[in-house]
This record gives sequence, structure tokens and C-alpha cells, in this order.
Amino acid sequence: MANKDGSKRLGKKHRQAATRPKKGRAPKSTPTTGAVDPRKRKVLSTKKAEANKLAHVPKRSPERETKKTIAPEPGPAKKKDTRPADGIVGRQKPNSMNMGDRDDWRDVEFLAAQLTIETEKPDAKDLPLVAICGRPNVGKSTLFNRLTGSRRSIVGDEPGITRDRIYGQMEWFGREARLVDTGGVVPDDEALIPSEIFRQAQVALEEADSIVMVVDGRSELASPDMELARLLLRGGKPLFLAVNKMDSESMYWQAENFRQLGFRNVVPISAEHNGGIGDLLDEVFASLPEPKTEEDFDETPTEVMMTEIDEETEDSDGAWTAPEALTEDEVRDRLEAERDADRLAAQVYLEDQPTAPTERPRMLRSHGEHVLKETKVAIIGRPNVGKSTMLNALTGTERAIVSPIAGTTRDAVDEVVERGGHSFRFVDTAGIRRKGKTKLMAEKLSVIMARKHLEAADVSLLVIDATEGVTGLDANIGGYAHESGRSVIIVVNKWDLMTKVGKDGMRLWDGKPPADQKIYEQDVRDALKYLEYAPLLFVSALDGKGVDAMFKKVELVSRERRKRVTTGQMNKFLDKVDFQKASVPMNKRVRIYYMTQAAVAPPTFVLFTDKDVKMHFSFERFLANQIREHFGFIGSPIWFKIKARNKKKEDK
Repeated sequence: MANKDGSKRLGKKHRQAATRPKKGRAPKSTPTTGAVDPRKRKVLSTKKAEANKLAHVPKRSPERETKKTIAPEPGPAKKKDTRPADGIVGRQKPNSMNMGDRDDWRDVEFLAAQLTIETEKPDAKDLPLVAICGRPNVGKSTLFNRLTGSRRSIVGDEPGITRDRIYGQMEWFGREARLVDTGGVVPDDEALIPSEIFRQAQVALEEADSIVMVVDGRSELASPDMELARLLLRGGKPLFLAVNKMDSESMYWQAENFRQLGFRNVVPISAEHNGGIGDLLDEVFASLPEPKTEEDFDETPTEVMMTEIDEETEDSDGAWTAPEALTEDEVRDRLEAERDADRLAAQVYLEDQPTAPTERPRMLRSHGEHVLKETKVAIIGRPNVGKSTMLNALTGTERAIVSPIAGTTRDAVDEVVERGGHSFRFVDTAGIRRKGKTKLMAEKLSVIMARKHLEAADVSLLVIDATEGVTGLDANIGGYAHESGRSVIIVVNKWDLMTKVGKDGMRLWDGKPPADQKIYEQDVRDALKYLEYAPLLFVSALDGKGVDAMFKKVELVSRERRKRVTTGQMNKFLDKVDFQKASVPMNKRVRIYYMTQAAVAPPTFVLFTDKDVKMHFSFERFLANQIREHFGFIGSPIWFKIKARNKKKEDK
């Protein structure tokens, strides 16, 4: 029966609003085989069979097992972490990151906490050098960490973790020496990275005074061991064979089997358990040259020199006869008399000269004072943007391995450069990746250690690939430097690819018009707004263009980072600032009575205000911009701390 308007009349059951059906199309449901055209039933049944097959894939299939990169360490089963909210019915657990992957990152962070970022002392270049070499995965890095007394080199079960040269210092009974850890050497491997590792090892072996070759005592000799032994025996330097992984004295006799390599000095050791290390150090330091003393610089004449009287005698007689040879006591007395005469002449000269004010060494005052010996510069960025090439360009050497393979650098590589009376220590860090993109244990450790080296530096060079522009990962890495208080210099690398053009006037690598520097800089500034205080440079590390400008900017930024403004200057500055221009909510507005600079590196200011509230980010940015406009602080972030006057009264 129809209504007056012609619409269908609802039944008695659906006259109530609660049970009335909604207008519109019915929701789509999965069609059953019997509800479709008979000609399409076969296609539908085939799709259902494939869906059921995919839904019943076993969780521990061989395909899934091969994709796992890090196996859990054997040990007692860990107790699962339970949260009160996990038991709620219908609550979904976060699946943004695999829970097993979180446990792996937790283990890696625990290992990274044990590693150190210590570098060599500035005056370590004069010490004798001992090189550690051997094929991959024999325990070279473990021995390096044991001898240096630190965990500087990354150690793992994966072969080929160490690639570049890593330097450190060791001490034995009052004597000091330098130590260099090299990558696993495979002389016959012609692949790119193994060949570069071998080249880096050759540089270390050429400059070393003594060489320690490490072999695995629990395995038989391999062809790389024999080939490396032949190369070392040709060098003629003091050689020592350390048979590693001899964990007990009952295994020491097995070290005699390795004498077939041709080494005279064979020492069984256990780098992990500190076995036999003392015997190895005794023999190594006995082969090193003795440290130079003041007496070594006083050369005793091997022949009797002619005096003025002898020359006059020779001119008058026409011939000169050598006097009688002096005894050792007479030579010593003559040398002491000459030293006393020189010392007396120097003292008289200094007394006659006007006294000049002595120059104070450069001091860094940040919660105390200490002598500033060098500026530490960390080269940071995502993988394959040219960080290692930039280190080689800045140092003028082939210090780091360069390859087009992303993730080549594992351990941080540092090198000291003296330029214009200043000492710069450049640290090439590993490329920082996202956690989801990092699988291997060594890669995860290298990412964490890169951030540690960044936090220990004074200045950071944020390297950006000009051909790819600023990515989200570049912005995150720059945020790490900004939040840690490091001074930042934005370096746009590979700028030569953006400006090199062919005969047709287009870029050679992609056929587009050449990039305009001003437009590109504005794009970078828009993407990295929080780094508006950082200088920006366009360089080409491969061609060496812009290297001098980088040195000048690093020196400028490090000087601005340590600038100090007096309290009187800050009070005069506050009188000139118009705080009405700052867009701040009324409940976040504060009245600043006066402010003072409490520390440098980074510059930190304490604001004495009328109430204790957290400073609004817009007001903080406004005040920082005003300070930069008046006092500079180029390239350095500015920190603020609030100290309210009425806080003590409120506490009472």
C-alpha cells in the first residue's frame, strides 16, 4: 500500500525511528559464489583460493628467516614487558616499528654506551707508531681497544666492520706510543671497498715503526694470512705475530704451529680476556726507538773544527795540521763551557730588551676556564652526500675511504689540520639513517656513535647533496645539531654538478638549466627555517672548490661561539628593544628586569623576570633575533634560562 505522495509505505516494524532503514546505497559486501553470474564463478573462486593461501603463510617460513639480519644473543629468556593498557579489549598495539627491532636498538644503545669518542692528544704526532694488521674478523679491534684502554673501535661478529684507520695512544711502564687499527686486509680481493681497505692499511704500515700481525689461533692459516705475511717480511720492520683467541695457557702450544709464516716473535694472546698482553707489549716497546732527551739534541762533533787562530795559522804557513785528538773529558768540558757562554749571553740580551706584555693563551669560559687547544669540527649528514670526500679535501690527504656505496664509513675518522696558527680537528662521521632503514648491528652502532661525536664537537658541517636538495632526513640531522647546542654551517656539496653545462647550455647530468645560487639558497632557508642563523656555503669537495671559505667560516663561527657580552651591554640592549613587537599570548608575557650571559659555547643567557613561566617559543625566537642583530653570534644557537624574582616568596 502506498502513501499519498506515492512513496512506498513502511511496514509496522519500521515505523519507529530506531529501526527505520537508512537511505542511500546498501554497504558493499563480499559476494558469495552463488550470488554471481555463473560465468564469473570460476574467477571469483580462484581469487578466494589465492587469498586463503596468502592468509595461511607460516610465520617461521624460510623466506622470512632469511630476511632477518640480527640474531638474538643466546642467553636466558627475557621477561616480556607488560603495560596496564595492553590488557584492554579492542586496544591495538603500536605497529610502527617491529617490537623485536626495538629490542635490537635497545641492545645497540647499551653497546654504544660502552664505546668512547676519545681522540688523540694534539702532541701525539711525535710518539712512535705501532700498526695492527691482519685479515678480517681475527680480533684486531678488540686488541686495539685492549691496548688503548678504551672502546674506541667498533667490535662485532660481522667481518669487515673496521675500514678506515683509527688512531689511539697506549702506555706501558711510563713509555707512550701511538697505535693504529686497520681494516681486514685481503690482498687478492679486487672489489672496491676491500681494495680501499688494503690501500689504507698500506699507508699505516709504511709510517709505522713496529707492526703487529694478528691471526686467529682457533682456525687454520688462510691464503690472506700467508700473502700478508710475505708483504710484511719484505718491509724489514720489526714484526710480531699475535696469535689471538688463546683463552687458556693450555692452548699456548698451538701458537707454535704459526711459525711457518716466518715470524721470529710469536706471542699467544687473548685480547678479550687480557691474556699474554704484557708479554706482547714488552717485546713491542723493546723494538721501538728510545724517547729523545735533551742530551740527544746536543750533537758531539765527529771531527775537530778549525778555529780563527787555526785559520790565521793556515793562511800564514800555507798549511794546517790537525791538533791532537781530545779525550772524552776534554770534549765534555768544552761543550759545557760553550753552553754556559751561550746561556750568559742570552740572559744579558733579555735583560737589555724592554719587557713586553705576555700573551694569555686563548681561554674558553663555560662553567670554568680551560686552555683552548683545538677546534673540533664534526662533518654530519645522511649517507652518500660526500662527507668522506670533504674530509679528504679539508686535510689534503686520502684519509678516508670514498666510494659510491652508501654506508661506507663505519667508525668516525678524525684528522688534525694546522692552518693560520689555529688547530682544527675534523671528524668524519657515519651517515645517519632512519631507524627503519638500518638493519645491521654495525650500521646501528655507527649511527649512534655519529650522534655522540656530534655532541662532543664545537662546530658541525651539515652536508647536503645539491642534486637532491633538502630532504626530511637532512632537516632531522640539522635538528640534532641545533638541539645539542653545536654551531652549524650548512654546506651544499656537489655544486659543480648544478652549474656544469654542455654545448647546448643545459646541465650535463640531467639536461636541465643551470641552478641559480640565490634561488637555491632561498629554497634551503625555507626548508631549514630553524637554522636561519647558520651560514651557507656552496662547495665541490671533489674539485676542492670552497675549501678556503670553509676554513674561514669555521674559524669565524668558533670565535662567535665563545663570544661574551657584559651585563652592562645587555642592560643597554634591553632598553632599546621594543617588546611590543613580539607576538606572545598574554598569559606568557613576562617582564625582564635585567639579563646576563652565564656561559659560552653555546651562549647562554639568564633572564630575571617577574614570574616563573616557560618562555613562549615566539618570544624566545624574537629575543634571539634581537640579540643576533646587536651582538652577532653567527652560526651558534642561543639558549635562555628564566629566573623569577618572586619564586622564593611563592615557595615559602
